[in-house]
Amino acid sequence: MPEDEPTTAPSPAPILHITERALWDAARERGSYEWSTRGRTLQEEGFIHCSTRSQLPRVAAFLYGSYDGPDELVVLVVDPGRLGVPLKYEAPEPGGEEFPHVYGAIPVGAVVEVEAWTV
Repeated sequence: MPEDEPTTAPSPAPILHITERALWDAARERGSYEWSTRGRTLQEEGFIHCSTRSQLPRVAAFLYGSYDGPDELVVLVVDPGRLGVPLKYEAPEPGGEEFPHVYGAIPVGAVVEVEAWTV
């Protein structure tokens, strides 16, 4: 590659977070999303639980498998490069599967797509 051509690092893969539509709508009004997981806030948990695309079906089944709430479920597609807060891949137990954890609020600008989810 010639010296004058800039090189660009590949963009990190998006991470995903499943939530209720009303929680996402409220976050859009505030400018940031602050729910860690179903029924727990970022402040209570210390980070926001996320998943990769391949992990999402298992996570959704675990959290919302018997969901019959009033709201539709949505998947927030998050660009890690737009977070502005630490992102760590961590296992819930030593040697276990690693999941993406966001250590701070997710700015609405980091959410590049919102997908409908059906259980």
